[in-house]
Amino acid sequence: MLSVFQKEINAFFSSILGYIVIGVFLVIMGLVMWVFPESSILEYNYATLDQLFNIAPLIFMFLIPAITMRSFAEEQQTGTIELLSTKPIREMDIILGKFFANLLLLVFALIPTVLYYYSVHELGSPKGNLDSGAILGSYIGLLLLGACFVSIGLFASSLTNNQIVSFILATFLCFFFYWVFDFMSLLPVFVGKVDDIVQMLGINYHYVSISKGVIDTRDVIYFISLIAVFLMMTQVSLERRKW
Repeated sequence: MLSVFQKEINAFFSSILGYIVIGVFLVIMGLVMWVFPESSILEYNYATLDQLFNIAPLIFMFLIPAITMRSFAEEQQTGTIELLSTKPIREMDIILGKFFANLLLLVFALIPTVLYYYSVHELGSPKGNLDSGAILGSYIGLLLLGACFVSIGLFASSLTNNQIVSFILATFLCFFFYWVFDFMSLLPVFVGKVDDIVQMLGINYHYVSISKGVIDTRDVIYFISLIAVFLMMTQVSLERRKW
């Protein structure tokens, strides 16, 4: 797993891809938080980082599929996946190596946003007038959300050797698991009956819950379970080559 992890990290940062991903994310977040009047922190009457945690999932929905689309699709297109299969390494180790490499790139993109926290902390009146617990919970939720999207992206990439198809499929699946269950819960057939249960099937419900600063084990278990399911589905998808 470690060799695959190192290979992926080197591939990210030996090319312009890794820098573009981090740069695009930071530029968009900077514009949303400091420039656009409708969402600028400077236009608010209280210190908050809600803009960051509200818009980041939407950016991740497109950015993470763009990162993961090459993970297996490119390997299958060039035939290097067959070379990996001949090495003494399990398929799950390959998957986990790529999973943690993509997740680390996401962490690198989030680290500079700590400057936003420091800036808002200093701009508050009185200084430090921030709900740090909720912000920490939001960062944990954002990391878990990103991990879910990475696992979905890897699964989509394992299904095809076309990177564009992989990107579109991963974006659709991320959108589906993040928002669609919220929309479904509003249907008359569910309202007043099982609408809460339907909402709990979606990522957004658990992301909002954990962003309140209270780390509920049910939310953590949901994220870990969803990640595990898609990683196992990725393994099954790769093993179909042997069937």
